[in-house]
Amino acid sequence: MNGLDLIRAAVSNSLRSKTRTTLTVIAIFIGAFTLTLTSAVGTGINQYITTTVASIGANDVMTVTKTPAEAASSGPQVYDPNSTTVRAGGIGPAARTEVTAITDADLTTLAAVPGVTSVTPTLTVKPDYVVAGSGTKYQATLGSFVSGMKLDLAAGAQPQFDATDFQVAIPESYVTPLGFADDAAAVGKTLTIAVTDAKGVQSTADATIVGVAHPGLIAGTSITPNDALMRSLYNTQSTGLTAASTASYASATVRFDPSASQTQIDTLKADLKTAGFTGTTVNDTLGAFKTVIDGIILVLNGFAIIALLAAGFGIVNTLLMSVQERTREIGLMKAMGMSGGRVFGLFSLEAVFIGFLGSAIGVGVGMLVGSLANRVLSHGLLSGLPGLTLIAFDPVALLTIVLTVMGIAFLAGTIPALRAARQDPISSLRYE
Repeated sequence: MNGLDLIRAAVSNSLRSKTRTTLTVIAIFIGAFTLTLTSAVGTGINQYITTTVASIGANDVMTVTKTPAEAASSGPQVYDPNSTTVRAGGIGPAARTEVTAITDADLTTLAAVPGVTSVTPTLTVKPDYVVAGSGTKYQATLGSFVSGMKLDLAAGAQPQFDATDFQVAIPESYVTPLGFADDAAAVGKTLTIAVTDAKGVQSTADATIVGVAHPGLIAGTSITPNDALMRSLYNTQSTGLTAASTASYASATVRFDPSASQTQIDTLKADLKTAGFTGTTVNDTLGAFKTVIDGIILVLNGFAIIALLAAGFGIVNTLLMSVQERTREIGLMKAMGMSGGRVFGLFSLEAVFIGFLGSAIGVGVGMLVGSLANRVLSHGLLSGLPGLTLIAFDPVALLTIVLTVMGIAFLAGTIPALRAARQDPISSLRYE
């Protein structure tokens, strides 16, 4: 009996007792189904986090702020005329936070830190309003845009960081209020941004809307200008300020080698800390969130593995009963010259086939249920996060699940397969 004949015989023997095999397959199905969905949820959320990271920065970028002097244990701090504070930019409460300013001298210090390839100040602009044509004027927040940053777009293209013309990407939530029929209709139109300088003079700048962005976990309602527009608005807003005030920044953007390892990044952060600065990467911003999600998925996968282990005992029981029922058949096969290794292989293949059947059905049904759940959630609970596919299937992960279940089934079938392989043919033929 060659290998192909063994496989055919194993499949045929597995289906002899349909009820017993079906119950075992159902137990495996439950574990594989659960593992498929939990793994897919982890994949979907992590993909969304990766997209979010790309939309708020680049992997080779670090946001640096000046570490404030430690406050005394009690009482007010002594005034330092050489220290200034500025209002941090951004959205929400952070926009009202006073931080120690980074000056041009600090930028020079940052550039000298080992591992830093470039330093640029983070410009903060507070527009009065934005408007499209003669429509309604709306308050808005301008987000920063760095080279390598990729917004999660609903329509249009990314703003070009190095472009000399004024470009901007608006969030989806601004499309209808600004008077556009849909996302695509907003692309190519003009957005007017107004700012007021230190002398109280209001000025406007016109920019071309090149893209419409999906909302994200962070900064999902910011209007994103390219570098040329941001610098122009900043210079306009700074008119009338002293040179020292104009050259005071809430933070700076530091670039490092994109291929730097985590150890090298940690070393860079330590060097920045020694120099009096605090560095934060985009992965740091979302790292804690991702850790929590990975922990939850790990726990859910643990429950699925427990179900699969329980199914393994079902395989042991099924094959032990099969060995007992087929004792005389095993004796006949060995009497006709089948070796113990072939008998072991036959029963092992039966276990593997049962594992494959249960895992394949579990993965298939899991994909079907996950796809249907995505459709329902995208129009319901997750409608506010159009860029999120909660249940995303990774072909490698699905194949790993099937192979893992087959491996568990093989191990579970080892005991009954060994029992069958060691049977004495004469005693087996006499078995009643």
